[in-house]
Formats: sequence, structure tokens, C-alpha cells
Amino acid sequence: MIPAPDPTFAAAIIGAATAAIFAVLVLAVSGAATQRTRRRFEQIRERARGAPRSEAAARPLARRESATPRIDRLARHLLPRRDMLAARLARTGRPISIGQYVIATLIVGALATVGLIFFARISLLPGVLFGAVIGAGLPHWVIGHMGKRRVAAFIALFPEAIDLMVRALRSGLPISEAIIGASHEIGEPVAGELRGVENGMRLGRDLEALLWDIAQRIDTPEFRFFVIALSVQRETGGNLAETLANLSDVLRKRRQMRAKVRAMASETRATTLILGGLPVVVMIILALTSPEYLKPLYTDVRGIFLDVVAAIMLGSGIFIMNRMAKFEI
Repeated sequence: MIPAPDPTFAAAIIGAATAAIFAVLVLAVSGAATQRTRRRFEQIRERARGAPRSEAAARPLARRESATPRIDRLARHLLPRRDMLAARLARTGRPISIGQYVIATLIVGALATVGLIFFARISLLPGVLFGAVIGAGLPHWVIGHMGKRRVAAFIALFPEAIDLMVRALRSGLPISEAIIGASHEIGEPVAGELRGVENGMRLGRDLEALLWDIAQRIDTPEFRFFVIALSVQRETGGNLAETLANLSDVLRKRRQMRAKVRAMASETRATTLILGGLPVVVMIILALTSPEYLKPLYTDVRGIFLDVVAAIMLGSGIFIMNRMAKFEI
């Protein structure tokens, strides 16, 4: 049997983690309440001045305030590559602030640490280290997965949105009206991004700048092709409807080619899944059937060193096989 951690020390660790999480939650809730109160006062002030409802509704679109402003300000000084994290959160299409992401990371890390120490019976230092890795890695993976799903749905639906714009252009409407019309007829997530363009133009922003904002947030070649086509047509002239129709056809062919490549690489992806998951499955089976057999791997320094080497080798192998199964189209 693996010795349980010292109850006094473990209780102190749990108490400190609980106090830290409680302090972060109180700070977040108080910041969100302050923002809501300030927003209500601004709405009352706008009504007293007689501002139209459309203008008051457009103001929050111009400055999207976070629900956790204090944690966001703290994270601005502590988190590295904050801009990249903000872009990943925006790519999900959900109103997730950096403060909320930090809170989720702390909670997941604390729960994972407590679970590893008291339920998996791992010693204190490895439990804290593995808990920190889980707390940092799991929210990062979830946000990345949500962003990839939304971008994939955007790419799948974007050619249909271009077709709607082409019909509007051929009927004599300008490109701005064509984009607005497509935003009302197409489904999500394309509709949400195009509605952002409509709201931005109502605030007086330039159409091309708004489209480049979407291109940076979506970060996909398909939409960049669309923005570049509009920019070139604005500078050189020409038949924009025909250009966008050709672009829609190219995007559909790219989607078909990507599906063919994915089907051809399915064997490599299945091999990666089997070879990468087999060591983990064997470790789980041995931990359930013969826990004493694996005890030196997380109680001895040499075993921990071998664990690190094995994880690096397994991760590098999975990475190389994934790169072999991916082709840029």
C-alpha cells in the first residue's frame, strides 16, 4: 500500500487551495457586479439624454467589456502571450474572457490535485505537479477543440454565403448590402460573424477593416481569399460577382479535396490512435490489477525519470505521426 499523505499538511494544502479559489471567485463576481452596475447607470444616463435605442444598443458592441475586469487586468501583467490567448478565446464564438479562463484553470488544477492525492494515492509533490499540468492542459485543449469545431463549421458553410452575396450583386446591390443580406439568411457561425460586420458599419467603421478583423479571428485561408478578392476588386475594378462565384467554386473544390485526403490518411490516423493509446491502456490495467508492480515508477526518482523519458518519446512519436497524416490543401 502507498502511504497516505500527512493529514495536517494535506489539510493545509486543501485549505490554501480552497481559500485561493474562493478569493478568485469573489474578485470575479465583484468585478462583474461592478460592470453591470456601471452599464445600468450608462443606460439610465442615455435615456435621460434622450439617446435613441439603437445607439444605446450599439455602444456595448463598440467596447465589449469583460465580466471579470479585475482578473483580466491582473492576467495582463502575469500571463505570457496574452494576445494569442485572447484570439483563441474569441475563435470559439463564446463570450469567454481571460479572467474566466484563468478561474477555470485554477479550479480544474485544484480538483485534479486533490483527486490525485486522496483518491489515486499519489504523493504530494507529484500530485501537485500532475494537477498543475492537468489544470493548464485541459482548459487549453477544450478551448482549442471548440475553436477548431467552429472554424470547420464556418468553412463548410462559407461557400453558400458567398453564393448569396453573388445573387445580391447580380441583382444590383452593393457588396455591403450583399453581406448584410447574407447575414440574415445564412446559418451560424457565418451569420454571427457577418452580423458583426453589419453592426460595425452602423458604428461607422470601414468594411475592409471589419473583414480583416474577422480574418484574424477565424484564421483560415478561405476567408482571407474572400477579403483579398474584395480588396483587389476595390483597387482595380472588375466584375465582383463573377470573381466571388469563381471563389465559391474554388472553395468547394478545396473542401472536396480535403475530404479525399482525410479519407486516404485514415489508416495513418488509426495507427496513431492505437500506438498512442496502447501504453496508456496497459498502464491503467496494471494499476488496477497489480498496483505494487508500478509503485517504483512514481515513488523512486529513477522511476519518475523513466516516466518523463517515456512521456517525451510517446509524445514525439504521436506528434510525428500526426504530422505525417496531415496535408496542406
